[in-house]
Amino acid sequence: MPFLKLMRKMSLTGRIGVGIICLNLGVCLLAPIIAPYNESAVVGDVWQSWSKRFPLGTDHLGRDMLTRLFYGARNTISIAFLITSLAFTLGILFGFLAAIIGGWVDQLLSRVVDILMAFPTLIFALIVLSILGTSIPVLIMVIALLSSTRVYRLSRAIAMDIGVMDFVEAARLRGEGLFWIMSQEILPNTVAPLLAEFGLRFCFVFLFISSLSFLGLGIQPPSADWGGMVRENAGAITFGIMAPLLPAAAIAFLTVGVNLVVDWLLHRSAGKVHEGL
Repeated sequence: MPFLKLMRKMSLTGRIGVGIICLNLGVCLLAPIIAPYNESAVVGDVWQSWSKRFPLGTDHLGRDMLTRLFYGARNTISIAFLITSLAFTLGILFGFLAAIIGGWVDQLLSRVVDILMAFPTLIFALIVLSILGTSIPVLIMVIALLSSTRVYRLSRAIAMDIGVMDFVEAARLRGEGLFWIMSQEILPNTVAPLLAEFGLRFCFVFLFISSLSFLGLGIQPPSADWGGMVRENAGAITFGIMAPLLPAAAIAFLTVGVNLVVDWLLHRSAGKVHEGL
């Protein structure tokens, strides 16, 4: 299988990263099946200790922490992946268009991106979400738009380098259309750096959603979210209870896993470049 062949080629740290990602994806997909209780069910007292009934204790309302972590993985990871995918679709599309067409199209798109990037990302998101509300569709659109600006700059820079190469010029002389050149000539030659950027951007979005939830403007209760769980249980630290550290550890665990895979991808891409030289 291609996946097993790829795993054999990966470094040890890359394999560890893939294992962490697969574990989180498994929890994300199977949360309703493996969770002991309902997502928002109050099943015990406030901040109960770890026990056979509650392996990771309960939260500030008496809900099972293990269940909340499982559903938090499902909500946070799925929304972060959707936002990252949308951001890459927008960023790559407009970045390639700006690089290939050039002229006023490039100038217009680049100036719009410069304006959006001029505002601090967190402050801009807080302002927009405060005005438009904190529903999931609004959250997805706002963060995807902000993230697409970084993807636009990267994809535009890469496409401008590839766009002047002989095989792209040959495609133009053959009379190939704009989107054919983008999809068949440029995109296949930008997969490695864009894939690495996808991992890094996913981490940023994942942490950004958690930050917004911690501030009360992300995924709203009673839906579980790791950042929101840290905020909800922050008072437990005063009593020496570990409840807020569990979702914080889950956030760090997934972030480390993704970065290990991204690091391997970057090394692999650099190795191919050196081989070509």
